[in-house]
Amino acid sequence: MQPVRIALAQVAPRLGDLEANLARHAELIAEARSSDASLVVFPELGLTGYLLQDLAAEVAMRLDDPRLASLAAGTRGLSAVVSFVEESADHRLFIAAALLEDGELRHVHRKIHLPTYGMFDERRFFAPGDLLRATPSRLGVGIGLAVCEDFWHLSTPQVLALDGAQLLINVSSSPGRDLARTHEVGLGTATSWRTLMRTYAQLTTSFVVFCNRVGVDESLSFWGGSEVIGPTGAAIFGAPLFEEGLFCVDIDLADVRRERIALPLLRDERPELVAREWRRLIAERAGLADDSTAGDGAEAGFDVGPARDGRPAPARDVARR
Repeated sequence: MQPVRIALAQVAPRLGDLEANLARHAELIAEARSSDASLVVFPELGLTGYLLQDLAAEVAMRLDDPRLASLAAGTRGLSAVVSFVEESADHRLFIAAALLEDGELRHVHRKIHLPTYGMFDERRFFAPGDLLRATPSRLGVGIGLAVCEDFWHLSTPQVLALDGAQLLINVSSSPGRDLARTHEVGLGTATSWRTLMRTYAQLTTSFVVFCNRVGVDESLSFWGGSEVIGPTGAAIFGAPLFEEGLFCVDIDLADVRRERIALPLLRDERPELVAREWRRLIAERAGLADDSTAGDGAEAGFDVGPARDGRPAPARDVARR
């Protein structure tokens, strides 16, 4: 395999200004091509800005929107990952990431995990996606797309890798939080993301590409720090914090083959066992099956039974069942 040059477009999109952001994306795609990049990756909601709230419907695009087609037309001989608000035929709004290749829209991922904790309120404005699929690419390897919070759930990279992805791409709008001297770079958010990226790369023996935005949306400041991690878990490149730019890095896709042969973690996964246990857990949580870890006398769907002398009932002896 030939080396692949990845361009990380660590941009600061203008909130709610779809036309200006489309023009900026087109410029950076052209710049990436002039830098001999094979793939350019933009951050979460790079076409709209993040803190949209009630503006989301105004900047939403359907997948057949001519503006999206025009942007895709600029990717002949190139792959690009862009993120925007997608409006479905039944008028639901999704945070979407799309793979554009050779002038066409090839694959769309709808963000499946929408945070509603701390400063986040995404579920109020957006619907969650229901599909998680890897996709073939012109690069000769499978690509797995994820959006920000999706990677805070370990099933996401595992499913994508088992589905054929060798290049895991996470596009993000991560605001800076938890400033403290105890952290490696003085920013707890960055430390947490770096830990996740290295762990997922090593456990899935895949390349991990993380593209995070910079700039400010009202009260939120975004820290950048985009990264590329190799299939051994070692960092290959890290972009600076808070600095806008197009950053290029070369990777050798043959590293995936070498690592997966030497460390066959994916080969040894047991998806059939996991699927069986998930079916059990889903049934137990829904009260459709006896809960093997619930207390004696607990009703279906509950963890503990009626109180005895003010104390919860003891857990059942699973071995007796």
